Amino acid sequence: MKLKTLISAVILLIVALTLVQCKENDNSSDSHYLEILYPTQNYSRNLTNDAEAIILHHTALPTIEKSLDMLTLPKNIVSTHCVIDTDGTRYILADPGIVTFHAGKSILNGRERCNEFCIGVEFQGNTQEKPLTEDQIKSAVEYLKPIMRQYQIPLKNVVTHEFIRNNYMEAHPEDLRCKDKCDITPPEYKRVIQALEEE
Repeated sequence: MKLKTLISAVILLIVALTLVQCKENDNSSDSHYLEILYPTQNYSRNLTNDAEAIILHHTALPTIEKSLDMLTLPKNIVSTHCVIDTDGTRYILADPGIVTFHAGKSILNGRERCNEFCIGVEFQGNTQEKPLTEDQIKSAVEYLKPIMRQYQIPLKNVVTHEFIRNNYMEAHPEDLRCKDKCDITPPEYKRVIQALEEE
């Protein structure tokens, strides 16, 4: 009889611990936007991301399907950590600790090779033509705030691709291969930063 009671108590304890663990791991109640795992094949197998900064981009492509193809197919050799669609849906291409290929020739805080210490976030669309949607900005805040807390990333280290590319071009004026490209506009960048400040 005592053995049965002991077994029952152990089973109840295991169930209770499992429920606590599930509660700790369940962030769905905190999330207002759908998050879809969409792993990229384009990442470094030899390095770990130091995760000291966040680089904001826009895809400049007309559809989310084309953007995801561009950022995941091996032939393109480009990638990022997260793509945020216009409805706020987040496509998670890689964990923040993984080095993806979004920054190219770049410098931030005097350090080159930003891919090795920066997390890349792409907004679907072209901010030269249309502003970010409110859902994109809210979803970005929802995604970025926990990462910024986890890795202790200050707001000043949330910058645009144009910023880190310009830093590189100033340091390497002889490198004519580093050309300007369409990038997230200053007004849209400011909207994201303001939203992060207010959260």
